[in-house]
Amino acid sequence: MRCAHSRTRDRTDTVPTQHRAIQSRQALLRSAAEAFTEKGVPASGMVDISRRARLSKGALYFHFASKEDLTFAVRDEALGALRILEDELARAPHPAPTAVRDFAVGLLGRVNTDVVVRAGLQLRPETAPGIAEPELQQRWFALFLEKITADRAAGKLPPGDDPRRSARLLTALVVGLLHLGQEDRTWWEKDVVTDLWAQLLPSGAETVPGPVPEPAH
Repeated sequence: MRCAHSRTRDRTDTVPTQHRAIQSRQALLRSAAEAFTEKGVPASGMVDISRRARLSKGALYFHFASKEDLTFAVRDEALGALRILEDELARAPHPAPTAVRDFAVGLLGRVNTDVVVRAGLQLRPETAPGIAEPELQQRWFALFLEKITADRAAGKLPPGDDPRRSARLLTALVVGLLHLGQEDRTWWEKDVVTDLWAQLLPSGAETVPGPVPEPAH
């Protein structure tokens, strides 16, 4: 029968082992993302990816059975980061123009600084077979429309604005900046995003109007 000290030591030994496994997996995701953005998925080999991560090929295959698995993991990591930002937008207390501006700043800042998110959102079916085209425009339009509609019901936005028209404008801004930054990453800088918002939405980006009074009978 094993002593309590031995069992405790076994449990504590698993902590650094798990930590190293997590670090190794993240290093492989970063290396794959770097290779994908530099050379494309078809030209990125598993040996090159493992070398970039300074890990053995065996360590790579311990975490990912194939390049397809690794490619999907990069995409999942990017979409996971995106979902966090989308959830923050849905819960934001600010009216939609400000909330979407903050969402754009967070999203584009993350894409600019995190190669895994950048690579994951750029994956396409023609270069990564099996990867579905991300329907970001549709997702964001629905998210922004829901936010605008809720804000109008709460009296945070004027009742006369067409929610679908406003949602289309905000979606076009975010999607346009995301695509523009792929050629020139200065489009993803916070000052550029906030300045563009101030020019296009000068009257609604910061103020929170009070409830609209009921018409007199």
